[in-house]
Amino acid sequence: MGIRNFILAFSVLFWFYQNAYSQPIEVCSSCEIKTIKAGISMVKHGDTLLIKNGTYSEYDLIVDKPMVILGESNTIIDGQKKGEIITIESDSVVIDGLHIRNVGISYTEDFAALRVRKSKNFEIRNLILDELFFGIYIEKSSHGKILNNLVSGNAKDEHNSGNGIHLWYSHHLQIDNNKIRGLRDGIYLEFADDCTISNNISKDNLRYGLHFMFSNRDTYSNNVFENNGSGVAVMFSKHIEMIENRFQKNWGSASYGLLLKEINDAEIIKNDFLENTIAINVEGSNRITYKNNNFRNNGWAVKVRGACYSNIFTENNFLYNSFDISYNSKVNDNQFNRNYWSNYSGYDLDNDGVGDVPFRPVKLFSYVVNRTPETIVLMRSLFVDIIDFSEKVSPVFTPDNLVDQNPVIKEIKW
Repeated sequence: MGIRNFILAFSVLFWFYQNAYSQPIEVCSSCEIKTIKAGISMVKHGDTLLIKNGTYSEYDLIVDKPMVILGESNTIIDGQKKGEIITIESDSVVIDGLHIRNVGISYTEDFAALRVRKSKNFEIRNLILDELFFGIYIEKSSHGKILNNLVSGNAKDEHNSGNGIHLWYSHHLQIDNNKIRGLRDGIYLEFADDCTISNNISKDNLRYGLHFMFSNRDTYSNNVFENNGSGVAVMFSKHIEMIENRFQKNWGSASYGLLLKEINDAEIIKNDFLENTIAINVEGSNRITYKNNNFRNNGWAVKVRGACYSNIFTENNFLYNSFDISYNSKVNDNQFNRNYWSNYSGYDLDNDGVGDVPFRPVKLFSYVVNRTPETIVLMRSLFVDIIDFSEKVSPVFTPDNLVDQNPVIKEIKW
């Protein structure tokens, strides 16, 4: 072996030995290092800072090199409402197991419990964040993971509250298994592409459980959005997948399970929409596939505001909604095929599982309510039944081609 190869092999072995046996730097009231800020300054690149049990009244902590910051089971960082608490400004940082509280509130700065700025390959996991302005704020960062965090606030007004998990100009992120409640928006994305958001529970938020704009090729799966002020808003984005989520109990005069505005080339599959004022409120959205969704006990299942073309509704269950489909135009370019409608009263003489009579899901009364909301007080009256029947026999105000030619007889299971 040449001298150069010997030196290289020795260096590699020394590096492995050093990392295998290096001890974390500890912070505690009885340790040599007593503050987190001092501990961060002493940690070498890639090493671990262990913050032991206790309460640390610190804020404005800057993490500017790769490291792991690990908290024990009862490690609390109390910002005393003086400002931002932790800011990550380095690649390859892991924050794990901290309880962070009392973030500063400002009308000019978006203080966060934890901010990640211009970083990549980071992980934020197993945190408890409360008494917040913003919770986790990610800006101009990529290839990170936000996992298993509990984020809770007590937002009262939109102007003095922030978001639970906030992404801005950030890409290729994984947001998984977080619980967010009591914020302005639970999860917020703006200019955030190629992200996966899964297994989160976002409920009881002042405005939206999920709110995203100008964010493309994102996937949302197995999330629960419940009892939020306005539900979930999806705007000005394309190539979105929303799969196996639950939108429920988003009630109010301006509430919906899901708002779609200027969304193109998306898939909305196997979601449950339960007990919302409007399950899906859609406007200016095209080439969306709605398949295998359950719409149950909503005021409106799908409310189409206009300029929606080449959408496909197939194999969905429309169950006991006040209005299944609401339309404000006579023009229809959307397909409805092989859906189950609990309001369908047709028959299946050949027993092939498909009704022999097509179903018209748009009622004239829904058209009337769209134009004159006060008429909702006539709901379920004999007068309404008469005008709905007359429109079904001879459509005048509703699209004459908006019809499911193959309504299935039994509720669809998948």
